[in-house]
Amino acid sequence: MALRHAPWQEDRATPRDETWRRVRVADAQGARLPVLVVNLSPHGAMARVDEPVATGDRLLIDLPVVGPRAAEVRWSLGGRIGCRFEVAIPAEEYPRVLAMMR
Repeated sequence: MALRHAPWQEDRATPRDETWRRVRVADAQGARLPVLVVNLSPHGAMARVDEPVATGDRLLIDLPVVGPRAAEVRWSLGGRIGCRFEVAIPAEEYPRVLAMMR
C-alpha cells in the first residue's frame, strides 16, 4: 500500500531542517502572533500557532541573522501552518540562521 503525501509536502523544493524557536510574526494588519517555528528551509517554514491563520494570509516572520521575511501561508491545519518565503534565505546565510533557530 503506497503512502500518499499531503499536498503541502509535494511542492517542497528542498527538505526542511528541524528547529524549535519562538519568533516575532506580524500579520498583514501588523498584529503580533505567537509562533513557534518547528522546521525551516531556505524557502519556507512550518510553525505552531495559537491564533487562527488562514491559507493565503501574508505574514512577516522575523528571523535571526536575516531579519524580517515576508511569507505566504500555504496551508493551515490544527494549529500548524506552512509558509513560503517571498524571497529565499540566501545560501550563504542559511547555516547561520539555522544554527540560531535550533
